[in-house]
Amino acid sequence: MKRTRLRDSFKLKHKPKWFSAVICLVLIIGVFVMFAIPMGLSNMFSTLMNTAFDILVNTCLYIMAIAVLMGALSALLTEFGVVDMLNKILSPLMKPIYGLPGAAALGIVTTYLSDNPAILSLADDKGFKSFFKRYQLPALTNIGTSFGMGLIVTTFMLGQEGAAGTSLMPAVLVGNFAAVLGSIVSTRIMLAMTKKVFGKDSPALDDKDIGEHDHIDHSGENLGMRTMNALLDGGKSGVQLGLGIIPGVVIICTLVMMLTNGAGAEGYSGAAYEGIGLLPLIADKINFIIKPLFGFASSGGVSVPMTALGSAGAAMGLVPNLLKEGFANAHDVAVFTAMCMCWSGYLSTHVSMMDSLGYKYLTGKAILSHTVGGIFAGVAANWIYRLVALIFHLG
Repeated sequence: MKRTRLRDSFKLKHKPKWFSAVICLVLIIGVFVMFAIPMGLSNMFSTLMNTAFDILVNTCLYIMAIAVLMGALSALLTEFGVVDMLNKILSPLMKPIYGLPGAAALGIVTTYLSDNPAILSLADDKGFKSFFKRYQLPALTNIGTSFGMGLIVTTFMLGQEGAAGTSLMPAVLVGNFAAVLGSIVSTRIMLAMTKKVFGKDSPALDDKDIGEHDHIDHSGENLGMRTMNALLDGGKSGVQLGLGIIPGVVIICTLVMMLTNGAGAEGYSGAAYEGIGLLPLIADKINFIIKPLFGFASSGGVSVPMTALGSAGAAMGLVPNLLKEGFANAHDVAVFTAMCMCWSGYLSTHVSMMDSLGYKYLTGKAILSHTVGGIFAGVAANWIYRLVALIFHLG
């Protein structure tokens, strides 16, 4: 009798989870059908593979190169005490504004000059990490993404032509300022949530995290050797980091791009970056909400921030035609700049960035807080530019 009860108990515990299996299959089939009906089955698979391959080659390897260079730079700055100096100098500014140590300013600079994942190379450096509490580390994803591709977005927008030769400099400056405001909102919301998870006193590094190598004193080595060792060690960590983010970037970015983009000029051909345009379609349906928030000159303007959810580069590609056709103006450029810079393709990168930091289970909180931050940046750009235009009589 006892043996029978044990056998029945074993069967119950190991009973196949048919319900979850069926739900999983239904969802997978539903997603494939959603893409296959407008694109065609063959084109859908071709686009899926071509997009994933292009992202792997042109995006992931690019990110890895950034990670290697930034890893080398961060190791060098840590080795010679620059991070420590920045932390002491900038802490009075960074703590009240962002709630982060002064060393986080280095992450702002590196991501503004390059892209979102550049901050991961810094976060992977134990010397940099030692300035943070544990609850502050996940927020590096938010602050890094807020400034990712900042220089690229800024220079691109400045290169566009406004109506009747209008200078876009004021609009781009307003957009940068609004992106900073959005970064503060995003980071502060994230910190409020992570503080509840970890408390405010737990250090980012425990004794077990500090290996034997980290206690070695290199001060006795000559300047050349210290420099070379720091560069190579930092670059090596950048390679490992670049490999670690590939799955998340390829999977998430491919899906977002296919949900964002539409058919090619001659219809569906199976080329990379074609899609069903679902996200812009949804945005167009809620334009009655978006218009008062962001003040776009036309409903077409909403396609830029919606595309920026997946890729800031793809979003920027939409701007010249909108300006040329008269569907966007200088005011819109301010909003485009703020949201492209603040969001900077965060739906494509947040998952892999949080995974690399070791806080994958907090990805939902990071995405939620950054969604709010990006919206705030766009709203701020809208109303700040209106005020600036009113004061300085801008067109």
